[in-house]
Amino acid sequence: MIHQKTQIYGLIGKDIKYSFSRIFFLKKFKKEFIANADYKIFDIPKIENILFIFQNPYLKGCNVTIPYKTSVIPFLNKVMPEAKSIGSVNVVKIHNKCKIGFNTDVLGFEHSFKKDLKKLTNKKNLKALILGTGGVSKTISFVLNKLQISHQYVSRKKNMGFLVYEDINKNLLKKYKIIINCTPIGTYPNINSCPSLPYQYISSKHYFYDLIYNPNKTLFLKKAEKNGALIKNGLEMLYIQAEESWNIWINEIHEI
Repeated sequence: MIHQKTQIYGLIGKDIKYSFSRIFFLKKFKKEFIANADYKIFDIPKIENILFIFQNPYLKGCNVTIPYKTSVIPFLNKVMPEAKSIGSVNVVKIHNKCKIGFNTDVLGFEHSFKKDLKKLTNKKNLKALILGTGGVSKTISFVLNKLQISHQYVSRKKNMGFLVYEDINKNLLKKYKIIINCTPIGTYPNINSCPSLPYQYISSKHYFYDLIYNPNKTLFLKKAEKNGALIKNGLEMLYIQAEESWNIWINEIHEI
């Protein structure tokens, strides 16, 4: 049994009472026989509130979720190269009072996503649509580039180089077989919402990935599945990135 001063970890985000992270890490502490650790939900209305959280002398690390994965960066002392190049941080380690940003979403999404690539009927010239333009969508883009999968962002607002939802039609969906939801639309308790897409044009040739994991099957996934699409939620990604978060927190950093 490890006996030491209280260790505090937590999740920083907005409207995140639905999160499974606390349950996951409390089980982890029990499994690792760490008696004096706690994992808190830091539901903050604006990123500036993070300064108060960082004042806690027992804070060892935290996860960061929507909508602060990009806006958290100026509040950190250092950002690891991969997270810096992506522009998205989802893990913070406190090391000798230095706040260091990491990105474990890359590992989580890549490992989860690659499993299903083998199941797709037509693996040649795969194209993807990324719904949303926030911090996590940058991570998804990074992984797709790594896998040499051409993709476009879909935004609610008309921006240079971005599609808008009104652009998505039957012809476009013939070209883009992978649809990845990086928005919070459909997250509990708003389970009757989904991204505005012409779902009637979805077929068994499509693959829908939703980063949301609560509910287990969002309306976005239900509509796609009804038309024969292969679907996956974000729970496996959550578990993979959470395990990697833990490895970062408990291991010494030899080179920053």
